[in-house]
Amino acid sequence: MKSKRALITGITGQDGSLLAELLLKKKYEVYGTFRRTSTPNFWRLSSLGIENNINYISADLIDTPSLMEAIKISKPDEVYHLAAQSYVGSSFNQPVTSGEFSGLAVTRVLESIRLIDPQIKFYQASSSEIFGDVKRNIIQNEETIFRPQSPYAIAKLYGYWTTKMYRDGYDMFASNGILFNHESPLRGLEFVTRKITNSVARIKLGLQKKIILGNLKSYRDWGYAPEYVEGMWKILQQKKPDDFILSTNETHSVEEFVKEAFSYLELDWKKYVKTDKKYHRVLEVDILRGDSSKATKKFGWKPKIKFKELVKIMMDADLERWKMWQKGEKFAWDAPNYINEEKTLFKKIN
Repeated sequence: MKSKRALITGITGQDGSLLAELLLKKKYEVYGTFRRTSTPNFWRLSSLGIENNINYISADLIDTPSLMEAIKISKPDEVYHLAAQSYVGSSFNQPVTSGEFSGLAVTRVLESIRLIDPQIKFYQASSSEIFGDVKRNIIQNEETIFRPQSPYAIAKLYGYWTTKMYRDGYDMFASNGILFNHESPLRGLEFVTRKITNSVARIKLGLQKKIILGNLKSYRDWGYAPEYVEGMWKILQQKKPDDFILSTNETHSVEEFVKEAFSYLELDWKKYVKTDKKYHRVLEVDILRGDSSKATKKFGWKPKIKFKELVKIMMDADLERWKMWQKGEKFAWDAPNYINEEKTLFKKIN
């Protein structure tokens, strides 16, 4: 039987690398686009031990010819469009870039598929941020009204509607996965969950004295990323294209995440945590909580890893990494070269 072929944009990110690992286990021939930079960013693929099993294609989300070439080279059965400017906070400082990479790029990829082979199945990585300013007692489902509160969310909403338009207008298999926050030890340090677990590990080992955070009262629906990439794959295995929420159906505050991380290592979080408004967003999203019952009913997707276990998994990984680093061991990792946020200038928030 001929192996399926998949093209993943954003293969070097958390989701891209975990999805690549999953598809390789399912005997796919995996292709991944990457953007040429002066500093290669393949540490996640290396840490998973799969960097030599991927077929890499250089492509840029703002360059349609390179995206078309990637599709011609890979000849995919499925395209997973995960690449984007993925950090919400940065989108306020770079709104035009966010629009290009997280919004218009979706059109470029879909149009390339339409022109080359409209039978290719397409997955769009949408985001819970498109719901934005929701009331505290509302659980978000596929019918909830969108009220995006950031350039990132607005760009993602553009991509969401573009995907639906290509599905309805051109009869293409194009589906949106509206994923709520999903974390793992492969999450980037710019995300608050990984910032917390990395800092708590360093504090425990005497490498750091404090951690500075923004809004501790933001509530999010946090799940375990490896389970979510399996959901992505299942979305494209359905008979008909559709849009699905993937979430844990629970919500926890940043403060709860902090308390859980510190208490796991038997530390008093109040001794080490400070807050600074420079880490607040221009517009805050107070609470997000998803209802993934549609995905459960349609294809049996249901998260197994819940909040406390997620924090434990991330804490164990970061603590072990820093212990290995102290011993002088060499391994694929991001933390030692990460820029000190306290030295970074931010847009002022009144």
